[in-house]
Amino acid sequence: MPPEASSANPSAVAPYLFSLMQRNIATSGFVLADHNASVLPPAPGGFTAPGCILASPSWSVGGYSYPGNVAPISYDYAFNWTRDSAITVSVVLSQAAAQIPVVAATGILANYVNFAETSQASGNIGQAKYTPEGGPTGASDESDGPALRVLTILQGFASLDGQTQNVARNVIAADLNYLLSNSRYQDPTVTLWEDTYGQSIFARAVQLRCLNQVIALGPGLDIPVPPTAQGAATWLGQQLPSHWSGSSEFYVSVLDPVRLAGDPSAPYDPAIDPIMACLYGDGIAFSDPQLLSTASQVRAQWTAGGVAPYPINAVDAGNGRGPMVGRYLGDEYDGLSLTSDTGHPWAVCTCSLAQLYYELADAINNGTPVPDDPLAATFFSQIGVTASDPGPQVVAALRNAGDSMLSAVIYHSNKLELSEQFDQASGYEKSVSNLTWSYAAFLLAVAAR
Repeated sequence: MPPEASSANPSAVAPYLFSLMQRNIATSGFVLADHNASVLPPAPGGFTAPGCILASPSWSVGGYSYPGNVAPISYDYAFNWTRDSAITVSVVLSQAAAQIPVVAATGILANYVNFAETSQASGNIGQAKYTPEGGPTGASDESDGPALRVLTILQGFASLDGQTQNVARNVIAADLNYLLSNSRYQDPTVTLWEDTYGQSIFARAVQLRCLNQVIALGPGLDIPVPPTAQGAATWLGQQLPSHWSGSSEFYVSVLDPVRLAGDPSAPYDPAIDPIMACLYGDGIAFSDPQLLSTASQVRAQWTAGGVAPYPINAVDAGNGRGPMVGRYLGDEYDGLSLTSDTGHPWAVCTCSLAQLYYELADAINNGTPVPDDPLAATFFSQIGVTASDPGPQVVAALRNAGDSMLSAVIYHSNKLELSEQFDQASGYEKSVSNLTWSYAAFLLAVAAR
């Protein structure tokens, strides 16, 4: 189905995007070559192990395919990122049997569990990524990944056979030990964008959700609940409000931030991180006026009149699409370097803001009052309503806002293939191609729709 035939209805293209996402999921019958096999052991045969999910098939030797890329990409994404793979398998599970047979989804989960066990045995459990064979990479420690992995395994645990359930219990126990041992959940971490070190609102929210789910579901699944889990969950829940900046009226993404080597200093907030913390974690409600104030500033900074407007958003606005949004203010990563003049919109970020619109619409439709708070006023004015308007009118406006953002993603895609970024001026796709998380974020938004 060509994009122009379906850009007004994101749900119409979801099945096709699901199939594109599946191309990056390795099984015993569908393997992908490891171009780094001679560089990073172990690599028996140089092929993916079942359960590996490549973040993207793009790698740094000669890999550029989009008009917006004027040089080869500089970064290698052909690895299994713990975060991305957990989110991807969660999407597979949540969209069975609509997009994939239940038995196939269970098979993907079983492979994922076994791959996780191999990965854990290869080195530091918290490292951000593993080789396609499940070997170590020496990547940075990112404590959101193990929490997301536990959440995904819990999601489909009951469907696994007994032997794989035992493996899953061991994987969960190792991840929980990582989070709780020496109070690691209290420590700063490298953030989800891998350019800043500090107390991440995203990591804290997903860790909180992980512990809440283990406490709630563990006993019924014969999964031991560590005695320190409840205390850790309580502590994390108490820390999330500390990210609120009353003077700036947004959630601060990273407390006590330290930029990593090679990444230029940046103002960072307002950023997409708190929105994604709400979507993937616990502790921040869809209707939280503070979150909506944050979201309104995220949107405003990259649209007309904002501090860093993307030219493509002005073009799209004249055609009933968008806007598209990026990661954070001052982002200079463009897929080629860490020091570009300016950042670009991301598919993951745009889809996440669209998902927030849909989730809030669903909450209001199911009885949550429209947030009538001055902090939320701009959020609603951006989509043409006020908190005093009738609930059905607000719900319709929220859904239309989400549709408009997803339509921009579809319109600017490369025949529906989703990259990491879009050029802020031309709208052409940039950076790595076929980013698995881009597909997953789109599908999550459509599911919320």
